[in-house]
Amino acid sequence: MMSPSNANTNANTNAIIIQFSLLICSLFCINAFTTYPSGIHRGRWAQVTTPLPLPLPLPSFGISHSCSYSSSTSTSTPCSSNSKSSLRMSAVEKSVTAEEINSRLEAQLLKLKAKDATSIALSKEDLKIIHEDEHIIVVDKPAGVLCVPGKENNPSLSQAVFDAYGSESGRADKMVVHRLGMDTSGLIVFARTDKALKGMNTLFRTRKVTRSYEALVCGTIEDSEGSINLPLMRDYEFPPYMRVSTDEHQRALIGLDVEDVGKKLLERPKESLTKYEVVGKEELEGNAVTRVKLSSVSGRTHQLNVHCAAIGHPIVGDKVYGINGEAAANGGLEEGTLSSRASTEAQESIASAIGDKSMCVHANTISFEHPVTGEKLSFESGAPF
Repeated sequence: MMSPSNANTNANTNAIIIQFSLLICSLFCINAFTTYPSGIHRGRWAQVTTPLPLPLPLPSFGISHSCSYSSSTSTSTPCSSNSKSSLRMSAVEKSVTAEEINSRLEAQLLKLKAKDATSIALSKEDLKIIHEDEHIIVVDKPAGVLCVPGKENNPSLSQAVFDAYGSESGRADKMVVHRLGMDTSGLIVFARTDKALKGMNTLFRTRKVTRSYEALVCGTIEDSEGSINLPLMRDYEFPPYMRVSTDEHQRALIGLDVEDVGKKLLERPKESLTKYEVVGKEELEGNAVTRVKLSSVSGRTHQLNVHCAAIGHPIVGDKVYGINGEAAANGGLEEGTLSSRASTEAQESIASAIGDKSMCVHANTISFEHPVTGEKLSFESGAPF
């Protein structure tokens, strides 16, 4: 018969063996679900970059998100799924399926298709030309016009510019070097020659083009300037829009396959930085609004819209990321990150006041070296609101 001491020894030994086995299993999970440097991915869901929950209290692996807001008078607050942060995410759909995502995407794309069909057709007389030479044209785009025609060949600014001024290539699409959203007004550059097209593409790719935007946002921003540093991801709850990325929302993507939902949804979170300066504090039909200068340092899709919504000061007239919009409220967070965030009542009152008018964001400055001559160019345009 085994003595008590031997029994305890065997029990302890078995416990150690079990713990060691769990550790090996955990390390295997980490290897399977972690994104490796230099573009090397391992595991079926390598794009997710966040491991499955581990059975042992091991260190957190995956992307560390710099989910912070900073201003001249405040410090950054890290966002972590393991800490109580001021950046509280919205409820996570843990059981979302590829079928649900694709169904929502299809429904939203139909809405966007209908909206694109309302793009305004422009004549040469309608075009507001800021600069023109043999290589480039700078145009002040009105809101309500698509930059490119899309598959449905809708009226667009690029086609209007091509019809009026032509290009060396004889193609309107070979003039496009960057875009503005349909609801955004402001400065946009078109290339007339192949050399200019190549040069402008290089300038944008190497981030040698400086742009700023003027916008009205809901509520009163107290700080005179600041920065918004929040990573962005594709929104699986409201595709094809964007949201602030969090660890929990990244984990919700585990189990989804690129072949079923597409690679964009499973891309790694994009580090995104927006800088702002308060230009003035105003009123819109009795509601407090703030005029700001916005600079998108990283240039992500819908970055300015998501970031403004995430701090609790969405852009006035934003029908997508604003109050009761098509995308997730507050940029995907439970509430805006600033203590000065506009209340729900204030945002609804402003939305009612703006009605069907255009969103209040305007690309008001752009600076770059001429893609052919090397001359330093800088252009400015006043906001229409």
